[in-house]
Amino acid sequence: MPSRSQLPGNINRTKLLKSLKRQGFIVDMKGGSGSHCKIIWPKNEKSITIPKKVRKDVLYYLLKEIVKYSNITWDDIKKNM
Repeated sequence: MPSRSQLPGNINRTKLLKSLKRQGFIVDMKGGSGSHCKIIWPKNEKSITIPKKVRKDVLYYLLKEIVKYSNITWDDIKKNM
């Protein structure tokens, strides 16, 4: 898990979602409320809500949840962006 200082300031949500989709997540654009969307890890049906603007502190929290549910690391996500 990278530290917060190693993460980018703002990340493009579209690129993040494409990378997560390539890793096996299901992206549900209507699953969140308002401008949020939901990603689902199909093996255990756990979901994570992704906001429209992914700031550094939000990305850190999201990565913790992604690793916990799917064991996909930040390096794996960066490779597919």
